[in-house]
Amino acid sequence: MKHFKCTHCGEPNYFENSRCTHCEYPLGFVARELELLPLIAQDAETFQIYGQDETLYRYCANHQYGVCNWLVEDGHSRYCEACKLNRTIPNLSKPAYLQRWKVIETAKHRLIYSLRRMKLPIIGKSLDPERGLSFDFLADGTQKRVRTGHMRGLITINIVEADDIEREMTRQKMDEPYRTVLGHFRHEIGHYYWDRLIRNTDRIDNYRELFGDERQSYKDALRNHYQQGPPAGWNLNYISAYASAHPWEDWAETWAHYLHILDTLETAYAFGLSLQFQSVIDSVNGVQEEKIDPYDPENFKTLMDLWGPLSFAMNNLNRSMGHPDLYPFVIPPGVMEKLSFIHRICYQARKSY
Repeated sequence: MKHFKCTHCGEPNYFENSRCTHCEYPLGFVARELELLPLIAQDAETFQIYGQDETLYRYCANHQYGVCNWLVEDGHSRYCEACKLNRTIPNLSKPAYLQRWKVIETAKHRLIYSLRRMKLPIIGKSLDPERGLSFDFLADGTQKRVRTGHMRGLITINIVEADDIEREMTRQKMDEPYRTVLGHFRHEIGHYYWDRLIRNTDRIDNYRELFGDERQSYKDALRNHYQQGPPAGWNLNYISAYASAHPWEDWAETWAHYLHILDTLETAYAFGLSLQFQSVIDSVNGVQEEKIDPYDPENFKTLMDLWGPLSFAMNNLNRSMGHPDLYPFVIPPGVMEKLSFIHRICYQARKSY
């Protein structure tokens, strides 16, 4: 995540802020610029961006619920490009559901920021029913439990994942070292981009060489995983135990970690953390002197060389506060090769769309 500063007063603000913490100007996120900018109210609903032209903007319609601070141009869609992807939202008459939805939207907006940052194709099912993307945010019913997952571009998230206690109970039950709402989004979007970037393409053979043959029964593979557990020595070839269940899950888990790494490296750079970090600059950050494009396949090793000391430092900071490791994973050589493959695929997709 970039370091957002109010261009009116210079105060740093969080990505989710709707008002500057110092000058109290309203703030809105402009997706095409990837910037959080101060606003000047023209009336109760329309704004101009401070210091820019006279274009009028409105907040996304979901701003009224406190779940979105993105802007749309006046006279255009009521919803921003992130919220337009929603097919189903929770029942907002239940206060607990509104709070859970806010947690979910915070994670989803960070995901969409990352996808735009990576210049990957993002299109909703309203425009492309076959290949588009959409989200259902659902609650368990009295007779049926909602399963978080992906199916043909539709990502379903059980809103119970936004409850810290419930999510921690599930994490312990599943014996997982790490479980977050943002992690779910990154995993499930990996399934979506497998369909977009790997399925029925000339990349499928290279994918199978690294991840395995996805044509094996998915249902049987998951049943065996939950009944028998991961194979012995799984940690030598997979980023997580769940990744060993099936090649689709291996891809999605590895994809999620690729996003973990890229986003965290960008955040560390934006805040000037050392650890030999200053050479990684991308023009999308707004830096004039571009030195290294972190999405160029030639620079994958550089990024991984930076990730090692950074993740070690993060884990030690957490331990100093009495918390578990922030990144409780080890990346073996086999997983490094899979990450490199994903890195190249993303770069090719960036150049193609």
